[in-house]
Amino acid sequence: MPADGLREVACDESGSDGENLTGGNTDVFAHASVRLPVEHAAAAVQEIRDRIRSPAEEYKANHLLREKHRAVLEWLLSPAGPIHGHAHVHLTEKTFFVVDRAVDLLLGPGSGPAVTLFRAGRGVFGDERWREFLAAANQLLRVRNDGEPQAPVEVFFREVDALRQAPAGTGVSDVLDRLAAARPRADAYRAGLGDGPTLVPVLNPLLPAIVATAAHWSASGSPVRLVHDRQNMLTPERIAWITTMTRRAGVGLAGLELVEARRDPRVQVADFLAGIARKIASDELNGRGDPPLTALLRPYVGTTSVWGDERSWVSLAPADEDRSPVP
Repeated sequence: MPADGLREVACDESGSDGENLTGGNTDVFAHASVRLPVEHAAAAVQEIRDRIRSPAEEYKANHLLREKHRAVLEWLLSPAGPIHGHAHVHLTEKTFFVVDRAVDLLLGPGSGPAVTLFRAGRGVFGDERWREFLAAANQLLRVRNDGEPQAPVEVFFREVDALRQAPAGTGVSDVLDRLAAARPRADAYRAGLGDGPTLVPVLNPLLPAIVATAAHWSASGSPVRLVHDRQNMLTPERIAWITTMTRRAGVGLAGLELVEARRDPRVQVADFLAGIARKIASDELNGRGDPPLTALLRPYVGTTSVWGDERSWVSLAPADEDRSPVP
């Protein structure tokens, strides 16, 4: 058991496609965390098994997302369920994450220009041109590249120039002009990738999601220790980076332990929530949302989620009464 005053929170993710954020299998990344005693989490997992009655040895979110098990899903997320008030989800809209990271690299920190450009996106430039820009931005930032190291720079700035030819509002045009003038930063970034392994890949949403999760759970002033499903991305060096980043931000992260999900029912519950949240958020993003399920998810969604689509965020963002840290 954690020491008095130390919060122990279990975490897992859903929607990881490596560095392929614009052409992968999923368009949303979800990082879920739950704060439950082990015995309460074990009871929740057993209750789900008893209600679903599948012979599968290991249950996943897909079991709960089947229409025939909707009542179980609604119970899990509902105020009467076992995780209400004890769980949190950090969402990342992948295409916005790409734009945000590219703008951050080339123009400096601050999401304002990224939001301006992203929300113009498809509506101003058209589906095909916008997809090509997103793919070029993804390639620019990727650590792995099978061709010439500087080739992604050429492609990206060709796409920027193409967007600049389209009529757009003053704010969007200003962002594109600034991007066009920032080629030296892009060249330096690509050249730096040849110096050796990258500790923190720009395009990986897991590491910043963990930092955001630790910030959420420690916001009341109590330190938090994260128990996370094993991930190849979470090397000792990257865990040290997370520790450094949280310390600089004044976040009370007391440690991060990696475990096998099947050996910790708390991580299993986090795994359920991550997969469920990713699916509900993706459906909402793509205009096929299920209003009752979206409403059930809202209290869990973190306000620092990385989300650019304005329409879907109106439905996903937690209500004002849900914005304070969970006690």
